[in-house]
Amino acid sequence: MGENPVLTTVFALLYYVAFAIFAGGIAYRIYEYARTPAPLKIPTTPAPTTRAGVVWRMFKEVLFFESLWKGNKWIWIFAQLFHASLWLILIRHARYFIDPVPTLVTLAQPFGKYAAITFVLGALGLLARRIFVPRVRYISAPSDYLMLLMFLGIGISGISMTFVSPVDVVGVKAFFLGLITFNWQPLPSSPNLLIHLGLVALWMIIFPFSKLLHAPGVFFSPTRNQVDNPREKRHVAAWALELERKESA
Repeated sequence: MGENPVLTTVFALLYYVAFAIFAGGIAYRIYEYARTPAPLKIPTTPAPTTRAGVVWRMFKEVLFFESLWKGNKWIWIFAQLFHASLWLILIRHARYFIDPVPTLVTLAQPFGKYAAITFVLGALGLLARRIFVPRVRYISAPSDYLMLLMFLGIGISGISMTFVSPVDVVGVKAFFLGLITFNWQPLPSSPNLLIHLGLVALWMIIFPFSKLLHAPGVFFSPTRNQVDNPREKRHVAAWALELERKESA
């Protein structure tokens, strides 16, 4: 494992644990969402009256944050900046886990390189919102600030490795490919890299237990995923149907 066997072992085990919590936690949360009763027809109006309309509404909500656009244009700008940059960063970082690298990931490299800067700007805007908007500050918990500070730490440490103190990206890729194949390779010992990887692992660990879970949760929101047809079709939750069967038996 090279010159830093202890460092390599610590981060290898950390990422195995972080991935297990991340994947297992998300799977369990989705299972909970799927089995949670939705006894009322409560789509936010104006709502679509067909299933195709619901799909279109969810598409606009997930990709373009339609409701946020209607509610607050300034916050929409920072939210889009943050999330779009995050997607570019994730696509760019896929090169560390795939060999050979797909064309899409290769094409995203120059854009993802600068997306870290816009990611930090978006996070700063969202943090300023929580600090300076009284009604948002009132409902903000300490964890809300800490998560944004964590994202800022991830972004700034990533920027430093790209523009200030470059790291051995070949060694980083070898490390992560080694984790996948259970053939551990030495991890470069750059301080910025260790901070970056430590914060990313922390993000993976807390994701299933935090408000960040709105990413998959939006698909299970009854205010968004329901057809507005209460007059045409009676809405009965699955548990209520089962109860009716037992009572009529």
